Amino acid sequence: MNSSENTLASNIRKQGYVADDQLITSLLLMSKLQKPLLIEGEAGVGKTDVARCLALANNAQLIRLQCYEGLDAQHALYDWDYKKQLLAIQLNKAKSNDHSVNVSDSSALYDKSYLLKRPLFEAITSKEPVVLLIDEVDRADEEFEALLLEVLADFQITVPELGTFTSVTKPWVILTSNGVRELSDALRRRCLYHYIDYPSKDREMEILLARIPDIDLRLANQVIDYVQNLRTNTLRKTPGVAETLDWAAALLGIGVKDLQNDEGLVSSTMGCLLKTRDDLQLVDSIKAEAKAPQPEN
Repeated sequence: MNSSENTLASNIRKQGYVADDQLITSLLLMSKLQKPLLIEGEAGVGKTDVARCLALANNAQLIRLQCYEGLDAQHALYDWDYKKQLLAIQLNKAKSNDHSVNVSDSSALYDKSYLLKRPLFEAITSKEPVVLLIDEVDRADEEFEALLLEVLADFQITVPELGTFTSVTKPWVILTSNGVRELSDALRRRCLYHYIDYPSKDREMEILLARIPDIDLRLANQVIDYVQNLRTNTLRKTPGVAETLDWAAALLGIGVKDLQNDEGLVSSTMGCLLKTRDDLQLVDSIKAEAKAPQPEN
């Protein structure tokens, strides 16, 4: 890595995130080219944390838009404060002899003071550097993607009553996707791309020690080995790095020193790793088979 990459990697590492060279390069290109970065990968591999740590590393505000089915402009871009507008109408009527609102009063209702900024609008109009996280964009409808195109292409938002607002300080924009549905080509073309896979054993150990430095090295190795092996099974919800960290913290918190010596406690903490009944039953059956006596030849 060059000096810029080393500096960024170091700053992000200080926030507890262990990034590989490809991710660091993608983040640098995102900044230099002023283009959004689309990060895909399985749930729990650290996609959302990239935005959080980037914001902390650059002393910038993190603005998060959590996507969901049915997300629209009122919740993503802006809305009007109807209560304040209604109050203004009532005040104007009270001041008017004929209890009517003239044209100038009506047009004044669509003023910046009545505008409610949602995450996208807030990020575009911010005068200070911000990191805009559009999280799980694949959960939103295709119509919402079309809404994003103007924002991501030109970093601007149009309000029919007020005009077009263009960013003064372009935000760092990170979109994440878990692959719930395929994203449009139009959206992908406007973004740089990076994929985060489940980490190797060595990298997951780096992450674990960076986030939980007090953990005993022997226990850390056992945790990583167990999780890495668990991912080789066909589970409904494969544990990600987030689950590894939760499990390690739980084991440390209840005083587990060795997975082999504290098997009962280990079993009671499986809810940190496995999130469905089917997966719990599958792991239990694997354990039972491993303990069963093997037939003699």
